[in-house]
Amino acid sequence: MADRVRIGVLGAAQIAPAALIKPAKEHAEVVVAAVAARDVGRAQAFASKYGIARVHDGYEALIADPDVDAVYIPLPNGLHGRWTRAALEAGKHVLCEKPFTANAAEAREIAQLAAASGQVAMEAFHYRYHPFALRAEEIIASGELGTLQRIDVSFCFPLPKFSDIRYNYSLAGGATMDAGCYAVHMLRTFGGSTPEVVAAQAKLRDPRVDRAMTAELRFPEGHTGRLRCSMWSTDMLRISVRVVGDRGELRVLNPVLPHVFHRFSVRSGGTNRMERFPRRASYAYQLDAFAAAVLRGEPVKTTPQDAIENMTVIDSIYRAAGLPLREAS
Repeated sequence: MADRVRIGVLGAAQIAPAALIKPAKEHAEVVVAAVAARDVGRAQAFASKYGIARVHDGYEALIADPDVDAVYIPLPNGLHGRWTRAALEAGKHVLCEKPFTANAAEAREIAQLAAASGQVAMEAFHYRYHPFALRAEEIIASGELGTLQRIDVSFCFPLPKFSDIRYNYSLAGGATMDAGCYAVHMLRTFGGSTPEVVAAQAKLRDPRVDRAMTAELRFPEGHTGRLRCSMWSTDMLRISVRVVGDRGELRVLNPVLPHVFHRFSVRSGGTNRMERFPRRASYAYQLDAFAAAVLRGEPVKTTPQDAIENMTVIDSIYRAAGLPLREAS
């Protein structure tokens, strides 16, 4: 493992090609070495399509493979903690899709295990590694916007297929877990700290599962925030960040996939400007960070401790909306 990271994929998930396989093909330090799925036939078809050398007939077999250094986990939300735990206990590094776990208690458990293991455990908030996010933080920290007053984050998209696992409570589904975890993370990133939840209101798919959520938040420093997320609501497509200070304003359109399309605008000092960023995929920047952490011990931004903070806010939103916390599967 001196010069590259050999990654195994748990599940033939739709996100895996964009999030890992394509950027890995262009990365000298990463190889996707194996895949496993509950249906071995599906895993074999996936491996054939994407040029993956080995197929395992179960997740346990992949995790036990001595020729796999790290595991990528794009499984349903409720399974993230279980298989992250198994991978860490087997001495593997982990890149886990968001949300890191089903709830904050499980995140704390995994964080303790990761710290004791010495392995890299990284949550896949890929936007966090894109240059636009670093630039936004730089602008906010510079004081160009003045004292922060308000942060609004929206992540709304249509998912009318209600049989989708993202609506399944037993798999830790719900709009706040899927789209909302991004919005919470962006509020925390650009707000500079972890806010408390003042109020939350859900639109329901069923008595336990939210198809949309709005929440009002307050930061320790005094500024406020608002979250809007949905998988099915009148806000069919809204993906944006707005950071307001007493001297200016920053707006970002499409912060989730900025390499596809983005608009980054700053208003301050009586002027408006637009800034542009590379078309390189945010997933590629994320893979850079993961490989550097595994091979050279470099720090990552989306740590298990960071996941605890994110899941704590998500839990608080569900409580404020009168819904049960998500449970591990």
